[in-house]
Amino acid sequence: MIDVVRCVSPVDGRIYAEREVASDAAITAALSAAREAQRAWRRLDIARRAAFCSAFVDAMLAMRDEIVPELAWQMGRPVRYGAGELRGFEERARHMIGIAESALAPLRPEPKDKFERWIAREPLGVVMVVAPWNYPYLTAVNTVVPALMAGNAVILKHAAQTLLVGERFQKAADAAGLPAGLFQNLALSHAQTARIIAGRGVDQVNFTGSVAGGKAMESAASGTFIGLGLELGGKDPAYVRADADLAQAVENLVDGAFFNSGQSCCGIERIYVHRDLYPQFVEGFVELTKSYVLGDPLDEATTLGPMVKAEAAAFARGQVAEAVRAGARALIDPGLFPRDREGTPYMAPQVVVEVNHQMGLMREESFAPTVGIMPVADDAEAVALMNDSPYGLTASLWTSDPEAAARLGAEIETGTVFMNRCDYLDPALAWTGVKDTGRGATLSRIGYETLTRPKSFHLRTAF
Repeated sequence: MIDVVRCVSPVDGRIYAEREVASDAAITAALSAAREAQRAWRRLDIARRAAFCSAFVDAMLAMRDEIVPELAWQMGRPVRYGAGELRGFEERARHMIGIAESALAPLRPEPKDKFERWIAREPLGVVMVVAPWNYPYLTAVNTVVPALMAGNAVILKHAAQTLLVGERFQKAADAAGLPAGLFQNLALSHAQTARIIAGRGVDQVNFTGSVAGGKAMESAASGTFIGLGLELGGKDPAYVRADADLAQAVENLVDGAFFNSGQSCCGIERIYVHRDLYPQFVEGFVELTKSYVLGDPLDEATTLGPMVKAEAAAFARGQVAEAVRAGARALIDPGLFPRDREGTPYMAPQVVVEVNHQMGLMREESFAPTVGIMPVADDAEAVALMNDSPYGLTASLWTSDPEAAARLGAEIETGTVFMNRCDYLDPALAWTGVKDTGRGATLSRIGYETLTRPKSFHLRTAF
């Protein structure tokens, strides 16, 4: 029996794409070709690598008109937002290409008489990227382009839900003229991925996904000593201080909570508001939420598409129902969103108040268009609640006081601290997290450190 991976579209429940998984022989050949191609690629100077990678970015952007509706069919994002992911793709890729020469330059300690000393940044070899469906271009490019720029070969295993994204990466690589074998997209089962890792077929794995998935990666890599970069989601908080710009906070936090139907590892899932602003904040938040249009993502009028699967929507509805049974109040009438239907991926956004940290809604990752909002008395209470989580990817502070943001940010257990913005990734900064969010970092100069290894040169030049 031949194994296949399938993309079932959340739009209408039909199989949108399916592919046979790679055979064992094809996997062996791909890994061998990657090793061979990398040996030559690592010898190219950075300017030549940059030319290839820039052509790769150009080739991907040239497919924009095909990619946008394809994304809607695969994972449900409205077409009105589809091009935004490609803008982020380009921003990240071009930034990492631009800083590669300085980031990969040898590190030279202070001069020492009669010696030449430096630390080179050596490529790791073959890097495997295991990418998720929710931001399929952005999450993959975080590693693909810098890995290539650092002199590595890349194997991409994309999520079944976004099968065609992996193929777009391959088309762009081929159009750019990357050497054969240097970049390869493979359709793989979970078991095949585990075997590649356990067999040391690659030298580094960068995975974005669930905590359970990250544990599976660690299990497969046990005893191999290969590197693992794990970005495993979040339960990202926001704190609206008494000195915040109320209208700006409402507008941006509604977007941060509900963009991509809340299916973002750095989306806003819990909000703490100073009690002086709490009533007005909740009122404004609810009114803006009611303006969303839940519907067919291929319709330009739609601002909220379906969730990726009916099961994901059912989980989120269950969290809300559990919270309500425990005393919380859900403020959005699903009847305002005619497309909302239990048993389908189409779910109305929901705002829940009178919540506490005994409720799963405030502790477990929802990955859905739901958010809980709590009043707080002061900064200390807000920080304590923000830190009361097994996750730590991003946290946002809404205030007119940068000094307060820096002071509070130093106390928050997270990978990124935002002030007056959220749900955005600046490629000049390291993308990283703490606790169950994972380990490692992508992007920025630090991202290059995780895709290379140091090699010291200690040359005695005189006696």
